[in-house]
Formats: sequence, C-alpha cells, structure tokens
Amino acid sequence: MPAQRPRAAFEPIPPDLDIAALVESTPNFEYVVRIHCNSIDEHGLDNFDKLVCLHVILGGKPLVIEGFHERLDRSVFSEKWLRSHHSTKKEIARNLTTKSNLPLSIGHYLKNMPLLTNQWNSFNYKNSDRQRIYLKDIDCPQTWHDHLKNLIPPPLFYLNKHPEAFQGPGGVSVTATEGHLTHAEPGTKVGRPGDLMSCLPASMRAENLMCYIGHEGTYTPAHYEMCASLGQNIMVEASDGSVEYGMKTIPGSSIWFMTESKDRRVVSEYWQSTLGHDIDIEDHFAQINAWKAAPFRTYVVEQRPGDFILIPPLAAHQVWNRGTRTMKVAWNRTTVETLSLALSEALPHAKMVCRDEQYKNKAIVFYSLEHYSKLLENVDGKSMDGKQQLLLKDFEHLFALYTQILLSESFSQDKAEEKDVEYIPFDSNITCSYCRCNIFNRFLTCPWCAGGQTADGEDPYDICMECYVMGRSCACLSRLKWAEQFPWSELTGKYENWRDQICQLNQSNPNGQIFWPLAEERARYGKKTLAEMCQGELKRRPWVDITKPVTRKLEDNLSDPESPARKRRKTRLSHETEEGGRCHICKYIEPIWRLASCDYCNQSYCYGSLFRAFNIQPQETMEVYRWMCPKCQKICSCAACRRDPSMKPFEPTCTLLGHDTRKIADPRSVESLVDFRQSNLRWLKKAGDDEIERLKKHQKEADEKRQLAMIEYRIQLEDSPRVSARATEYGDIPVDPALEKLSGSILTPPDSITP
Repeated sequence: MPAQRPRAAFEPIPPDLDIAALVESTPNFEYVVRIHCNSIDEHGLDNFDKLVCLHVILGGKPLVIEGFHERLDRSVFSEKWLRSHHSTKKEIARNLTTKSNLPLSIGHYLKNMPLLTNQWNSFNYKNSDRQRIYLKDIDCPQTWHDHLKNLIPPPLFYLNKHPEAFQGPGGVSVTATEGHLTHAEPGTKVGRPGDLMSCLPASMRAENLMCYIGHEGTYTPAHYEMCASLGQNIMVEASDGSVEYGMKTIPGSSIWFMTESKDRRVVSEYWQSTLGHDIDIEDHFAQINAWKAAPFRTYVVEQRPGDFILIPPLAAHQVWNRGTRTMKVAWNRTTVETLSLALSEALPHAKMVCRDEQYKNKAIVFYSLEHYSKLLENVDGKSMDGKQQLLLKDFEHLFALYTQILLSESFSQDKAEEKDVEYIPFDSNITCSYCRCNIFNRFLTCPWCAGGQTADGEDPYDICMECYVMGRSCACLSRLKWAEQFPWSELTGKYENWRDQICQLNQSNPNGQIFWPLAEERARYGKKTLAEMCQGELKRRPWVDITKPVTRKLEDNLSDPESPARKRRKTRLSHETEEGGRCHICKYIEPIWRLASCDYCNQSYCYGSLFRAFNIQPQETMEVYRWMCPKCQKICSCAACRRDPSMKPFEPTCTLLGHDTRKIADPRSVESLVDFRQSNLRWLKKAGDDEIERLKKHQKEADEKRQLAMIEYRIQLEDSPRVSARATEYGDIPVDPALEKLSGSILTPPDSITP
C-alpha cells in the first residue's frame, strides 16, 4: 500500500458559532472587503470593471457586493415559488454523511428542511450518524436565470458575449455610454466577452449555472474553482426565522473561509503536509483550528440574502450552511487571464488526479480568437480608442496561448512528417481515456485496444500527449497511432492570418507584442515539443501483445521501485548491459526505456526516483536535448553522494501524497514509468521533513510574485502583517480516528511528544 500521512478529521461547526468573535480573536482572519451594489450606480460600470479586474482577477482577493436583496423579486426568489413551480422535479441530492447520492423531489426536500435543521444543537452537532442532505449542483430555473440576467452587471454574468442592456446596478451608466458597433453584427455593441465560454458553439459549452439549497450542517469542502475560472455566487433567498407551514425556522446564512490566489501553493502544501489531504481531490472540509494554524491569511464572510461573492481564480475556499434554508445561484466565468492559469497550472493538476476537464480550455482559446478577429477586422490601428486597445491586448494574449498550443503539437523537425495520421472532425467530445481531460487536436489512439462495444459503438482507447509522456497508456505501451481533429494546415493557416492581423493593428505601436511565423517560433523554442517527445517514446517503449499470457508478467515488472511489495533484485553486473541500466538512486536494474540517462556522465535514474526525490516529472528530462542528472548538478541525495562535501543534496519542495487513479482511469490503463500511487514521505523524512520552513518558503515566493504583479499593474498594496504558523497550534487539530494510531504525525498533541 502507498505510504499514507495521518489526516486531519472532519469537525463540524457549532450552530451557535460567533463569527464576529472568531474573526476578532484570530490574527490571520479578516473579513472580505464589501461594497454596496448602489455604489456601482454612483461610480459607473467601467470603474466597477476596473475594480473587479484589479482586486479580484489580478489582486487575487475575494470581494462581496451586498444589497442585491433590495433588488431581487421576492415573489420569484422564494421557497414558495420554487415549491409551486418545481415541487415534483426529481433531483439527485448528496448525503454528506454517507457520501452517497439520494434521489428526491425538490418539494419533498423543501418540506423536510426544518426537520433536517432542528436535529442539530450545540451539544450534538458533532454526531456522525445524523443526516446532512445537500441539494447541490441542480439546474437553475429559467425564470431565475432571466431575472438575474437583467440584474447582474453583464460583464459578470453567465455566458456573456456582448454588452447588453440591463436594469441592475450600473445599468444607467451603460445606456449613457455610446458603444462601438461591430461590422459582423450591426447594432451590437463591442466589448470584451465577460465569459469566453460563450465563444464556443452552443453544443460545446459546459452548463455551470447551478443552484445550491442547503440546511444547517451541509457544506462544500475546500476546493479551487474548476480550471482556474472565476467564481460568482449570490444568495437569492434564505429562511428568516418566521413560521413556515406551522414550523419555526432558523435564519439562514453561509460561512465562507477563503484565501488569496497568490497563496495557492502554500495552501496546497499546507493541505498535504499538515492536514494530510490533497485539496485537488476536494474531499476535506477543514476545521476551524486548521484555518487558525494556517501560515496564510484567511478571509471570512457570512453570506446572507443579497450578498454576491466574487471568487478569484485558484483561490481555495469552503462553505458551511447555517439555519433552516439557504438558496444560492452560482456560475463560473472564463477570461483571458484565467485561461493562462488553467493551461499552466490547473489542467496539469487535474490530469494528475484524473479530474474531468469540463471547460475545454484549448478549444476556448481557438474559438475566442475567431471571435476577437471578427471584432477587430475593420478597426484602424492608428485610431483605436481605449476599449479597442483592450480588445487588441486580449487578442494578443489569446494568440500567445494559441502559439504555445501549436508548438506543443508540432512534430519533430528532424524527422519526416507523420503520414499515417487519422483525421477525426472536431466535436469537442474526445477525452483522454486515462486523465479524462478534453483533447483539442492531436492525440494517440491504440488500434489493439479498441475492442468492446458500447451503446455508441466501438470503445477506443485514446491517450493525450501529456499522459503518454508521463508513462500512462494502455498495456500495449507502444505502436499507438496518431490522430488529429483539425487539418494541420487549417490551424497553421489561421495562425498566420491572426498574426498578420495583429501586426497590422500594431503598426503604429512600437511597444506591441512581436510574434514570429510559426516555423521561426518553432526554431526558437529551444526544447522538444510534446508531440516530439511522444514520437521518441513510441520508438523507445516496447510493444506488448496483450493477447499473450506474458502480459501479466510484464505488468508485474512495471511496478515502481518504491512499492513495498517489490522484492529487491540481485545485482548482476556482468549482464547489466544486456538487461538495461541501473538506477543511481534505488540500484534496481531497469530496461533502458524506463531510465533517464545523463548526457554528461554514465549515470541513469529511474523516473520514479526522479519524481519523488527531486520533484522532476518525466517530461522535464525528455524535453531537453541534453539532460544533466542530479549528480552532475551537485544536488544528488543518495547515500553515496551525501558523503561528497561538494554536494548540496536536493530537498523536496512539496509533499506528494500519491494518487491511486486506477478507480478513475480506463481499466485498460497502466503506468509504465512512475507509480504515482507512491508518496515522497520517505524522501521528506530523509531531508528532515521541515514542513514549517517549506510553508514559509512558499509564502515568501507567493508574496514576491504578487509584489511584482502589483508593480507591473501599478496597484497599491495594503499594509498587513503576515502571520506565521506556530507548530504548537497543530495540537488543536483532531486527527482522523482511523489514523490516530499511526506514528510520525505532526498533528500529535504537543504534550504527547517525548524528547
């Protein structure tokens, strides 16, 4: 079994918690900034857009816009209306106690919410047997959608593509401002799309306008918004303490614990090293003592009806519902800024834990470029106004992302172009059989594993290039075939057309971003592309005939050296050349394709040791033309190298708990290079496991990066002292009862630690 770190247990929040006293008494707690929606009328929608951009998107801090309850139609946003119009509609509720789904009707759930709430009091709120039924992720009624669309400022609303008239805060300033007419759609105002998801064809969009109805004790575990998107959440109704249907209600509200975008790495490390959970899995609601002990600032808000919360990208948060009833409507938006974070951070993390990618980010880049190109096609670059310059800036940003996408899919320049490439017209529905992320264009498919029939026909085995480079694939390992969903000439042709358009618009702008022809960009790339790495690995890895019994033996041999069940092999130096090479760290003899060989010495390292001991992914060794091993870099941490005084042994920068993805990935899948189920706890222990210093280092890096961003955008920083975690506070965090007896937990109460 993979090594497991003791985990913090779930601890409910008492019904009588005093939020004000909690925030006032906790040094690293503070309230989320609030503004009233009437201030948008006073200062105008343009200034409000700038505030959201600077404070939420670039500043990475949450924001609450209050006062919408004064504008919501209470005859529509009410329990009575919902029960009258959707009482018989069947939904799937979540039983948080048993972690199972529960089908029920909306009317039945609303009727029983007082009973579900009244079961809790300040004495039994920790009872683990009582029901916590949460009606979450249900479709928003169309009537609610229409009312909110007319109320919420368009740049913040769901699937907003063009500026539209509305009657909410800031609506007066919009009608008073002359918009620019597009040439493609006469009479339509030009503006930045509030949600780039709207640029996708309707059939490709993800439905994420959802309702959440909860009672006392229901919650949403700590998580990041999917694909680094921006979160919007408005409480449209809650119980107010009155008598409903002969039963007294308790006023409803929701407690939010939120973080800043800049702290995402220290938050992730704190979750894994201290709490023993992976925040990317979204399965742990952190107890209040854990937030108190955290080495980062925590923002707290008690959301009441009319409170509209804006959640920054990659800012962890969790929600606890109070009272008889809370009703919220939530949605996500994708912007140019969030796409960069999605492609560089959120998607790699999602692939690691095999979390669905519902937003099709690369496709959004492609279709958004088409939309922006039409908006700017007849604009004169010499006489652009401020809004058109913003459009051009977004266009350039999207084009830079598109450039990286095409470069990653470019085949090797030194080899003949792949000829046997299957063409499958793009419909946005092809996903990786292993990580389940959406595939934009090129991928690998196995002709040997395409057996079995589904309701839709043959069941293919498709693997994305990122997973294949990581060593993930079907058991065949090699002889996979290339497939693409766009003709390569179409993608490169659009690249050159959009590049020419940007160059023309920037003729009078000496500071405009420079983009080179794709061939020159490829020559300047300086490393192997993702497709080129796959081409090389297809030749290195052996093909395994899955129809022969030897397959089972091979799979056993593909287990990772870290596995406790694996017996140590005998040293056979005389046959080492025939059988492969020996890993410098674990000393196992491996086939040459399972080793990264140094181009500066004769040492080889297995990919499992590189990943856990040095935080080096397989892709990092494959993408360089000449790879230098840790020994040559003077950072090797093996026992022999530690005795070398010139060495500075590498200390792992983060905790890797290990992910068993077998329950999620296609059952035909294997991991041939690294067993990602294994943690790096042994290497952390060898390095001293100084998690406090690691957390401080992450915090320092986060502060420095945010400072640079603030300077770049000329944003005034507020003075606020940074709070450091104290190890003694961890003693207040209960450990999961199933793991309390495990040794080595840093959550052990201080009094029980013996010198």
